[in-house]
Amino acid sequence: MKITPQQISIGQLTQDYIDKSNEEGGVTAYGGKLDIRPPYQRNFVYSDEKRNAVIDSIKNEFPLNTIYWADNGKGRYEVIDGQQRIISICEYVHNNFSVNWNGQQLEFHNLKGQQKKFLDYKLDVYLCKGPEHEKIKWFRIINIAPEVMKPQELRNAVYRGKWVSDAKIFFSKRNGPAYSIGHKYVNSSKSAERQEYLELAIKWDSINKIKKKGISESDRIDLYMQQHQNNNSAKDLKKYFENVIDWIELNFKKYNKKISQIDWGIYYNKFKKKKFNVDEIEKEVSKLLLDDDVSDSGIYPYIITGEEKHLNIRAFTPSMKLKVHEKQKGKCKNSKCNVKGDLENFEFDHIVPWSKNGRTEIDNCQMLCIKHHKELKNR
Repeated sequence: MKITPQQISIGQLTQDYIDKSNEEGGVTAYGGKLDIRPPYQRNFVYSDEKRNAVIDSIKNEFPLNTIYWADNGKGRYEVIDGQQRIISICEYVHNNFSVNWNGQQLEFHNLKGQQKKFLDYKLDVYLCKGPEHEKIKWFRIINIAPEVMKPQELRNAVYRGKWVSDAKIFFSKRNGPAYSIGHKYVNSSKSAERQEYLELAIKWDSINKIKKKGISESDRIDLYMQQHQNNNSAKDLKKYFENVIDWIELNFKKYNKKISQIDWGIYYNKFKKKKFNVDEIEKEVSKLLLDDDVSDSGIYPYIITGEEKHLNIRAFTPSMKLKVHEKQKGKCKNSKCNVKGDLENFEFDHIVPWSKNGRTEIDNCQMLCIKHHKELKNR
């Protein structure tokens, strides 16, 4: 990223200022070359007090904070930080509000003998030039947008184009296609309108498409959008999401609310070719839902993968361990072991494994030294 400091006068900045935001036309200035309100800036509004403070600072020749613009090339710019200061200045110069000057409420055209001084005031502007995808990083660092906007809303603004527009038709409406087919299987805390269905679909699909090592989930989504930005449609992502939902409905016939807690795309990517016995799945789900020793949220991942770790099988409580320690007189359960000691020297495990219907109860608990517990687990 290259940053170039520059000073721009208010007279230059406010030239050809136009606000067509009510017509979805945006806000421009600087001879039509500056996009003041790109999509990721749309929701921020200054109070009258802050707006007037900007004009007072200029009137008193106080310095304003540095403003950041993205240099888009060919003499075109967009505001990264400083939108409301710029709009306040432009609105005042175009006589859209008044401020107090020496006890009088004056619009700009009433400033007798002060207009030239005001227009000659220099603003410190940093011009930032670099790849398109870096805008999102600049904005996160120097602006407050992430406190208000969801990460995917910000990405949509940075990587805007035909691909994003097409994806939003499918993924980003309250009762749109993605919500209609997927809301039963997506966590209810996620909002289609806040772009979280789109983010989820990209997250899942990007796992397959982007194999870059050491990349974070957020950066992987950014890279996916960068790669697809200039595509004419998002049909491949839509089809992928539909395939995930079809796979869920094919293999998990009986709906249970726990089903929406699963990151389904991750399992679809890995197990989509595996053949499941639908009837056996339903029997196993019903059985596990009645088992107090397992975590409900891990039931479906366990059924898909066969890995007990997903179940978070209930551990023996401290009081259970103490009673077993007393019962075994502080000795390892293995008859050939002479290890004795306090609780922290031992591991506690099921005598009859959970997988063979063993319960998490005192009568099914054994205390083993570290060595023999490890041997048990490795059998």
